[in-house]
Amino acid sequence: MTASEAHRAVDAVWRIESARVIAGLARLVRDVGLAEELAQDALLAALEQWPVEGVPRNPGAWLMATGKRRAIDFIRREQNLRKKVSILGAELDPLGADAPVDDPQEIDDDLLRLVFVSCHPVLSTEARVALTLRLLGGLTTDEIARAFLVSESTVAQRIVRAKKALAKAGVPFEVPAREEWLGRLSSVLEVVYLVFNEGYSATAGDDWLRPSLCNEALRLGRVLVGLMPGEAEVHGLVSLMEIQASRSAARVGVDGRPVLLLDQDRGRWDWMLIRRGLEGLERVRELGGGEGPYALQAAIAACHGRARTAEETDWERIASLYGVLGEVMPSPVVELNRAVAVAMARGPGAGLELVDGLVGVESLKGYHLLPSVRGDFLMKLGRLEEARGEFERAASLTRNGRERTLLLERAADCGAG
Repeated sequence: MTASEAHRAVDAVWRIESARVIAGLARLVRDVGLAEELAQDALLAALEQWPVEGVPRNPGAWLMATGKRRAIDFIRREQNLRKKVSILGAELDPLGADAPVDDPQEIDDDLLRLVFVSCHPVLSTEARVALTLRLLGGLTTDEIARAFLVSESTVAQRIVRAKKALAKAGVPFEVPAREEWLGRLSSVLEVVYLVFNEGYSATAGDDWLRPSLCNEALRLGRVLVGLMPGEAEVHGLVSLMEIQASRSAARVGVDGRPVLLLDQDRGRWDWMLIRRGLEGLERVRELGGGEGPYALQAAIAACHGRARTAEETDWERIASLYGVLGEVMPSPVVELNRAVAVAMARGPGAGLELVDGLVGVESLKGYHLLPSVRGDFLMKLGRLEEARGEFERAASLTRNGRERTLLLERAADCGAG
């Protein structure tokens, strides 16, 4: 194996395993910031050793075992923690680097603890979400910044301050008492959905999808449903993710290129997931929570899920639901989505009028979907030169290689101008 091949393998494994490794180490050292540092040490060790020794049979276990050894080294330097050294040593022996390290259910519990600890009320809402996305989703500060339409330096500062605040407050690494769950629920749900979104439409890189993130977010959402079955918004979030995930296979062509919603082969949609999502939405209705932001987004997704063909889509209802969502959760991104629905229901001119009202919004200046949507409307109106410029601008703003190619092709379709 060449060094470049080994480095690619390390990167792939890290994206999949980093959250579990950090969560497992945090349970042992009781410090989220320290756990991330130890996990990074394990990553560096992999970058040094795997090109020479090859990728181990169980790379996730290798990273966990290496991280635990780093934890032992750290604790040995802290003379007053000898008892923990003994405990950690017992956990590592007789484990080999290729052996399973933790029981899968225990790993699941660690991840859930990591979510709740990172969403502790000692942190601001913004800091909770940024820290959890960094640890749980393995997202870079750049990816998180683009998700929130803020600068990368702002996100980096939030994460650093969050770790310091948790350490200073001595926050225990455990799921809080049930009576404390509701106080953290909105942040937990936001984080889970943002992790799902990064898997559903990758912010950067060469892949359109990151399925492992979607699967992890769905798994955590379903765990939350089991813990809080009476909370309508938990059901709403899982319903939303299931209906969206049902389209995953159809969103990518055989060559890995993105396939837009209206062009998708709906025979490739996972109708079992859609059925589960619709059942979850019915449970939301029974609980009387249909006006929550996730329930509303799930209702929008359901409009697509119920349409066996693109022509059957009820765009007027989607536009109406986005209008309600904009009142519950005001956001220029929600308004942009409403503009798309209005254009589909009433024509591109109506959509363009709404989008033109968003052009000067500061938070959307670097958001590639604004010029992408505007370009689509202009193209349909026959204003090809303007459309080409919008598609080219959108291509310059996206960090995803697949999406950039698609946008440049759409610009080319508008002619040379």
